[in-house]
Amino acid sequence: MTAESLPVITCRCCIVGGGPAGMMLGLLLARAGVDTAVVEKHKDFLRDFRGDTIHPSTLEALHDLGLLEDFLKLPHQEAAFLEGRIGDVTIPLADFSHVPARAKFIAFMPQWDFLDFIASKAKRYRNFRLLMSTEADGLVIEEDRVAGITAKTPDGPLTIRAGLTVGADGRHSLVREEAGLEPEEIGAPMDVLWFRVPRKNDDAYETFGRIDAGQILVLINRGEYWQCGYVIAKGSANRFRAQGIERLREHIAALAPFLADRMDELKSFGDVRLLTVAVDRLPKWHKPGLLCIGDCAHAMSPVGGVGINLAIQDSIATANILSPALTGRAPIPDELLARVQARREFPTKVTQAIQVFIQKAVISRVLGGTGKVKPPWMVRLFIHIPWLRRLPAGIIGIGVRPERVRSPEAVEPNM
Repeated sequence: MTAESLPVITCRCCIVGGGPAGMMLGLLLARAGVDTAVVEKHKDFLRDFRGDTIHPSTLEALHDLGLLEDFLKLPHQEAAFLEGRIGDVTIPLADFSHVPARAKFIAFMPQWDFLDFIASKAKRYRNFRLLMSTEADGLVIEEDRVAGITAKTPDGPLTIRAGLTVGADGRHSLVREEAGLEPEEIGAPMDVLWFRVPRKNDDAYETFGRIDAGQILVLINRGEYWQCGYVIAKGSANRFRAQGIERLREHIAALAPFLADRMDELKSFGDVRLLTVAVDRLPKWHKPGLLCIGDCAHAMSPVGGVGINLAIQDSIATANILSPALTGRAPIPDELLARVQARREFPTKVTQAIQVFIQKAVISRVLGGTGKVKPPWMVRLFIHIPWLRRLPAGIIGIGVRPERVRSPEAVEPNM
């Protein structure tokens, strides 16, 4: 069956990928009066150990949309302060109480709850469609221009024709591959083992990290449990599995002794998920009729937990720049797509440069060592000079060149 003979739906913009970038862009475009379809290959958003740190920049965007109050009614945890323990010294790392935003904290929420919330708000607009269990499997090309996608659905193959196709399908993007866009590999020295450990009422409240003796552990307070990230050297996951789950339990208990009495909850490596870390970016984010955003355009390191927030900033800039053209019927000029990349490429490069510096200066050195770790003098300054803690808070919480929602609300939502 050829693309021309498949069942066809049409829209002005087809967004491939129902993650944070795709769903936020879908909401913004539908709100601006653009006929929009978001294609998501899974039947729901329920995938564990995905990025679930909602930073002040994203919370500010929700305020711009009049959604912040409703959003904060959902179950979540708030962190206005981040600290880390390096060897025997506790370092206050980031203080969000001074960031230039209404919500001066990071909100921790399962990503599926965030995506369900955004989807529910987008569905109020008649020109928004969310196609779940719909997996893109190719691009429709006409006269050297992307004119939509082909997809697999439970009811059979489908063609979606669109004036603009947006790749928001992550670091393993099919859209990017089909378009022949190849990212430049920047590299990361580590991977991360993610798992859960029960949390007790008398545990510390704040989210924090622990670094010592060649090991790094991140602990995120999720209310009833700690979401734990154990950082390992790139490609060493099989070695850890071969050593057995008991060895991993010992590592965690040594880094965080207060967890020792509950490590039996980690029964096997079936309870552990591997995040293979990648840092890359596309030299060119677009071609005629196609734009890539989020991890599809630039995979980020988990350092700082900024990935989904940077992707959402991409979505806001895309809607701000392209909404006027998408409300018409003319082809989207390549110059406008280039403007999106020009707007978002600089913050991407700066953020990745900071992440790579931390990877080389801290993570690689820690993972390559075995002895007791002592914090360098520059880091110790955070103990004695409180205003220094505002600098990482600004970079993490607000980011470089933050975006504000300027795309219009052109249609009234159904209440």
